[in-house]
Amino acid sequence: MTGNDEVRPATAGRASSAATDGEPLLRLKNIGKNFGPVRALTDINLDIPAGQVTALVGDNGAGKSTMIKTISGIWEPSHGEIFWQGKHVNFHSPRDATDTGIATVYQDLALCDNLDIVENMLLGHELLTRAHLLDEITMEKTAKKTLSDLRVTTVRNIRQPVGSLSGGQRQAIAVAKAVMLDAKLVIMDEPTAALGVSQTALVLDLIERLASRGIAVLVISHNLTDVFQVADRLAVLYLGRLVSSGPVADYDTNSTVTWMTTGAAPNGHAATSESAEG
Repeated sequence: MTGNDEVRPATAGRASSAATDGEPLLRLKNIGKNFGPVRALTDINLDIPAGQVTALVGDNGAGKSTMIKTISGIWEPSHGEIFWQGKHVNFHSPRDATDTGIATVYQDLALCDNLDIVENMLLGHELLTRAHLLDEITMEKTAKKTLSDLRVTTVRNIRQPVGSLSGGQRQAIAVAKAVMLDAKLVIMDEPTAALGVSQTALVLDLIERLASRGIAVLVISHNLTDVFQVADRLAVLYLGRLVSSGPVADYDTNSTVTWMTTGAAPNGHAATSESAEG
């Protein structure tokens, strides 16, 4: 994180042109999560619009992991409601969230290094011929088309083992797998962690492509440079509470760091109306 006061996102144009009327794709209303006497999340109110990138930021222990695991069905909220396209939903398992249209790409990516790209992208969703054999040709065509649509051009051979790929390429394969499952919301946990400059650029470009296709993206990141480059909206967690959220143009690096580290509005900055509602 830097101390620049006026870091602004490169995607402000997309944010302003994106639809803002109507129901959000995902709405969290008064979401709380307790682990015994420990309150990990408290009354979270957050909207995730379709076709936009929402960045979720906060210091270690702020509740980011708990929040994404609650959205993705790993943990059920202790109280509060989740709405998907305006309808109340209950996720009792990750399968429920996936079937609804939520795909989560965790930091470890959950890829099998010994399998090739096609096998990873269709793992658990293999296509079969009438003879109940793997339909290798159709699987290759499906994987190749998905990567082409996302403009992932750095992969040498879709039959190469995933273990031979760079970090950015592996991230791209994990995202492409989510797109193949017809995800409407892709959650990405620290997608650029430990990546070099060129690989980071590849992943950030991929995030923007997802949004341009109408897919909502929720990015969890500690890297504010990356956040301001791709995000349309920002949500800040502090000790399990959503202390501020709104269009990314309302923030700069210094104000974001202040929200993250103190949970209070910086001098000269008013709390956003969205955070006030929460």
